[in-house]
Amino acid sequence: MDFVFDRISSGRVLKCLTIVDDATHEAVAVIPEHAIGGEHLTRLLDEVCARRGKPAIIRTDNGKEFTGKAMLIWAHRNGVALRLIDPGKPNQNAYVESFNGRFRDECLNDQWFTSLLHAKAVIRTWTREYNEERPKKGLGGLTPAAYAKQLANKVININPGL
Repeated sequence: MDFVFDRISSGRVLKCLTIVDDATHEAVAVIPEHAIGGEHLTRLLDEVCARRGKPAIIRTDNGKEFTGKAMLIWAHRNGVALRLIDPGKPNQNAYVESFNGRFRDECLNDQWFTSLLHAKAVIRTWTREYNEERPKKGLGGLTPAAYAKQLANKVININPGL
């Protein structure tokens, strides 16, 4: 997980929570808001986990939202291990950093958002396209969504009771 910042046309901050899956390269969530503090972050994570399931591990930088009391309590309550990268070492969270660069270049820098609602709609469309329409060489030519489905089917075939 990480944050990417931009501004809407009025000058208000646009803070985007980006959550990517290192294994499938899926953009699990890209959530734009004007502000995301610790409590808000945990509510967003509850929503994502309700749709996607809980991760075993979340890797982040040392930002105050990720290291604060709300996040620590949330992780403990949900049995999620938190792994913080070393300060000043974004390469330790390389896939989210790469994703954030692509997100900035292809979405944020291409748009002039007139409102938060406009940003949410455009970002939702871009995220769906990223996951479902862009094959990745590193995933054997599959899209992240197709690769995730293939991986899930393998797990089910190995453990038919799931």
